[in-house]
Amino acid sequence: MISIIILVGAYRYYAGLAEKFGKTKWHFGLLAIAIYLGAQFAFGLCFGLFKEIMNPGSLDTTSNSTFTFVNLVGWLISIAVVWGIYKFLERRFEKENLQKPSLEIEEIGVREK
Repeated sequence: MISIIILVGAYRYYAGLAEKFGKTKWHFGLLAIAIYLGAQFAFGLCFGLFKEIMNPGSLDTTSNSTFTFVNLVGWLISIAVVWGIYKFLERRFEKENLQKPSLEIEEIGVREK
């Protein structure tokens, strides 16, 4: 349930970024979902491998509890990854806007008919 709330928030956060810079909102919303799920998968895979290497057979006896300390850490890491990529994209879009001359500048010197 918490992951769904985080996914909705990430989608809206990235869609707002896309709207701010005139990009397609749903593309960036789906990007946010993919980044979050990818970070969750990578964290889970790394933790599972670490746990199995350190204590072979320990994954056979794990419970399917939905709220554990490991889940909390995974959520925090995934949120940090989503936020970091958001800041990266925001800086990149700001640089693109600075490099593009505005429409008004391009119209200087054009005679009206």
